[in-house]
Amino acid sequence: MKRYVKEFCRRGLMAAWAGPVICAIVWFALYKANVITALSVPEVLLGVCSTALMAFIAAGVSVVYLIENLPKAFAGLIQMAALYADYLGFYLLNGWITPEHIWIYSLIFLAGFAVIWFGIYIPIRMKVNKMNRILSEK
Repeated sequence: MKRYVKEFCRRGLMAAWAGPVICAIVWFALYKANVITALSVPEVLLGVCSTALMAFIAAGVSVVYLIENLPKAFAGLIQMAALYADYLGFYLLNGWITPEHIWIYSLIFLAGFAVIWFGIYIPIRMKVNKMNRILSEK
């Protein structure tokens, strides 16, 4: 267990910088589109800190795939649930979505997660099957 906590923290710390950078890019795009004209100091502080923590959690939760006795599909469900709660919580905290729009967020999140997960899983599965076929022929 200690190994997984350490790896969670290592992965999280490696990615935590990305949250504030992405947040700044989004803010700049919104500024250029005249959607926002200024941010208060509390808004910036909340945005930077929450996106750093959000990125830390999002990267760290991928440690579930290192647990060898955990089926990959179940690890994927754990990751999906953790990311959903992570993003939704911080989006609500920052006021980036409102409670009445959670269902739209949920649909977009589920569709996006499925596309990304299967987009990674299927090619890996095909390579594993090919290697197994080659090994069985020898």
